[in-house]
Amino acid sequence: MAKFYKIWLIFDPRRVFVAQGVFLFLLAAMIHLVLLSTDGYNWFELAEAKRAAAGN
Repeated sequence: MAKFYKIWLIFDPRRVFVAQGVFLFLLAAMIHLVLLSTDGYNWFELAEAKRAAAGN
């Protein structure tokens, strides 16, 4: 573990951080789209159903 810093001699830190940011953004977008495709967690349709139930 003492020589773990040498990993940055192989990989460019800027590319690693950009790739990590892109990966995390795509992962977050995928999670949101999966949740929106389910009936229980689709907050757009739930809000519309509550608005319709309230009579607006």
